[in-house]
Amino acid sequence: MVMDMKWLKVWLLMALLVGSIIPAGLSLADENATIENETEYLPPEIQNITQEEKIANQIVVALERLSNITTKLINNVNLPENSSIMRHYQLAEQYKEVATNAYESDDYYNTIINGLTAMHHYREVLKSFERGKEELKERLPEEIKRMEGYFRMAEKTIEIAQRQGIDVGNTTTLLQETKDAYKAVLEDIKAKDFEKAREDLEIAREKKAALDEELRRIRKELVEANADKIVNEFLEKGARGIETAEKVVEMAEEKGYDANELQERLEAFKEIYSEVKALADEGKYDEALQVMRENTETIKEFHRAMAFLQKKFHEREVQERLGDLKGFLREMTIRIQKDSRELRELGRRGVDTKRAELQLKTSIQEIRLGIELLKNRKPAEAKMHFAIALDMLHKVDEFILRHA
Repeated sequence: MVMDMKWLKVWLLMALLVGSIIPAGLSLADENATIENETEYLPPEIQNITQEEKIANQIVVALERLSNITTKLINNVNLPENSSIMRHYQLAEQYKEVATNAYESDDYYNTIINGLTAMHHYREVLKSFERGKEELKERLPEEIKRMEGYFRMAEKTIEIAQRQGIDVGNTTTLLQETKDAYKAVLEDIKAKDFEKAREDLEIAREKKAALDEELRRIRKELVEANADKIVNEFLEKGARGIETAEKVVEMAEEKGYDANELQERLEAFKEIYSEVKALADEGKYDEALQVMRENTETIKEFHRAMAFLQKKFHEREVQERLGDLKGFLREMTIRIQKDSRELRELGRRGVDTKRAELQLKTSIQEIRLGIELLKNRKPAEAKMHFAIALDMLHKVDEFILRHA
């Protein structure tokens, strides 16, 4: 009787272990029976096999079921060979094979040991699919929401191209198909059909890739059609950038900052600027545009270096002024009010002030954040926000001066 109770406990433990292999909530189509059904206690009339053999037999049966379930899941998705899911799946299959071979050789001890190891790896596969389903529920709606901005941008690009007489081909159709494809994914999620959502997402992304290619072609043609405007705008902004950079270098040297990097970037930018200007003066706008394209990284490096030094200046300025916090905030308030009035005046004159207005709002928000951080005794973080506010105000002032 003691022996029977001992093996009853073993069977209960096995039922719990095997039954816990499949995580709760994992949907398995066409799998009506559960793993627990495979681990029912054998009828008492079967007395010609040992308890160890019974356990080994039930493990082999359970392994076969787990293999079928996980193989079906693996085949429904496209996973890289080095993914953690594939590693666990491959290990599970290897240990399953060892366990099965051991069972066929009447080696029940190794059947149990390797079978339980295989079960562990099958469980990791199933847990990963369960996590993937949860991530899909959270991530996909966000991705689809981001696509709204992408679609607006695509519509605007197509509209501009059509106004300028550029052939947009089948881009309008592709855009609608891509919208419909993402809408189908959203409907799958609402219906909790996550397997179909995965499949439809692949289709949606393929549609988007085709749309991206067409939009790149259209943008390239738009750039070429507007080469003169783009080049002239570059020259106008570039001239202001050179002037600002020279002032920044001068101020840096006065304050003891290392301005060597900006000086080097400035010289490199000047060379590009001169080459573009010379071509533009000859009316060779396509060639000038090509020079700009070839030197995109150098142009970006120049602006990054200048922005870095300007940030240092603003941080130093904040540091110096925080000694008189009330005076600093009073001055900032006066500047904001003055800039706000001047932007309204420019708007009445027909100047597009949207970007400057956004920068002004950002400066106000950053000042508020800085004040809150000071109240919470976080002066270092407050300084960073005040520096951003100063940077935004400087940009607004530059905009106002350009259009005054």
